[in-house]
Amino acid sequence: MKKWRFFWLAGAFVLIGNGVFAAEIRVNVDRNPVSLNESFRIVFKAVAQVDGSPDFSPLERDFDILNQQRSSNMSWINGKSSREEQWILDVMAKRAGDLTIPPIAFGADLSQTVSVSVTDSPQAQAADNAGEDLFLQVQATPQAPYVQSQVLVSVKFFRRVQVAQASLTEPDLNDALVEKLGDDSTYSTPINGVDYTVTERQYAIFPQQSGKLTIPALVLNAEVLGGRQPRFNGFFNRAPTETRRVSSDAIVLDVQPVPQTYQGSAWLTADSLTLSQVWSDQSLSVNVGEPLTRTITLSAHGTTVGQLPELVESNGIDGIKTYPDQPLLKEDKLSGGLTAVRQEKIAYIPGKPGSYTLPPLQLVWFNTRTQKAETASLPAVTIQAVAADGGQTRPAEVLAQDASTRPDSPIAAANTAAIPNDAGYWPWLSGFLGLGWLLTLVRIVVKSRQAKAVVESARPVAPLFDFSKPLRDACRRHDPQAAKNVLLAWGAQQYGVDNLAALAGCCAQPLQLEIKQLNRCLYAGDSGDWDAHALERAFAQHGKQPDRAPPPQTLEPLYRL
Repeated sequence: MKKWRFFWLAGAFVLIGNGVFAAEIRVNVDRNPVSLNESFRIVFKAVAQVDGSPDFSPLERDFDILNQQRSSNMSWINGKSSREEQWILDVMAKRAGDLTIPPIAFGADLSQTVSVSVTDSPQAQAADNAGEDLFLQVQATPQAPYVQSQVLVSVKFFRRVQVAQASLTEPDLNDALVEKLGDDSTYSTPINGVDYTVTERQYAIFPQQSGKLTIPALVLNAEVLGGRQPRFNGFFNRAPTETRRVSSDAIVLDVQPVPQTYQGSAWLTADSLTLSQVWSDQSLSVNVGEPLTRTITLSAHGTTVGQLPELVESNGIDGIKTYPDQPLLKEDKLSGGLTAVRQEKIAYIPGKPGSYTLPPLQLVWFNTRTQKAETASLPAVTIQAVAADGGQTRPAEVLAQDASTRPDSPIAAANTAAIPNDAGYWPWLSGFLGLGWLLTLVRIVVKSRQAKAVVESARPVAPLFDFSKPLRDACRRHDPQAAKNVLLAWGAQQYGVDNLAALAGCCAQPLQLEIKQLNRCLYAGDSGDWDAHALERAFAQHGKQPDRAPPPQTLEPLYRL
């Protein structure tokens, strides 16, 4: 075991040295589209150590870099450390049009490519309000969305006076889902030769019914600093303020119903959608009784995670057992829209040798950019299951070698005929020398085992780790996954087992019953019936009871250490 562990670690270091594990660098902008002569922010985010310092010179082709800063954050959660680094750039476009933020080199690592739409002039509504000290502007895109599709709402607060504080009402809609996107962004823009400071907030609205949908006027209350300054500075001599109230215009959306030509089993709209899968063993070959894990990821931009359908049906295939895990659901509420991700993991355990074909996976969705239905698909997959003892079809040369050892084989008869009957004293001499060699080998093996036993007895025994506190913490947080990890670590130290079923066989009641109950809850994916306090009490009482020997295992468990 130590030998294999050494080779595995050496291979991992070689892969890391060759740069196989490249850091993923994501790129986001604080808003999109932007107007010419308006500054906006580009954020480069890496969740792993990058290869080197960034080179932002490719940006200077289409953008002026006004300011840049760097921040890093380290966190430690559940015994695992995570690192996040950000490079924040304030830029301004040099020309209008659809511009591209090119890949930026961080040593050998490259960032993503992002497109930005730059308009030729500030908003027309903003020009209509030119001359006012402060005003509010609301825009919605698109004006005629489909039901349950994303509508981006931009709220901009323009001002050319100093504001002490301000409060804005939220969009209140009965027949739509409203999600705030990212953080507010602040920048400056010129209107008719006058510089205004703009604070922009974005929302994603998902209408739930077709027909007319009205986004009511939003109201902003602001405390504006007066022009007269106090004579003396201090807490009791603050500048006077006046309360100003501004409101936006109401916006009416014409929500379209589901097209009659749509043939999908469920209505799903998005700006873009990707469907991918990864297998734990790319050869798709597995021994009988061992799991082969399939991870399917669905990522869609412009939709909510609640609209993403289930990817794999629960019904299995004859001869193979299916164990789906709880799906991983995630939403990224960034500027430019909502991104929903659904990830499902399924473990396939064949019960007998053979080939098992999984059907293709197809998902019909409606592309709101092209206004057409599209299909995302994964091809059919064939799993090869072989006997656990390696009992698959044997090569011809191996069969020929076996045939030569059978007494009734022609090959064996020919080999026997080739040996002369009268070999003289040479067979006796060979047998005597072979016996002496065998006795010498036995003596060497016996002495080596005795020496190893002496070394092992002289080696100090490391103290056993006390798992009472981590198990108590996991039970009081009602975290069955954490409790399982603690029990598996304890079982490996105490009994040398690596699964909950074997660990339960080593323990006496009531701990045995509680471990089995935890295992059932993990398989069912429902922790509501799990009694965490009962497991904590049973583990505390276990030290007073005798242990049992671990039972023999026949199949590899699904939940391994």
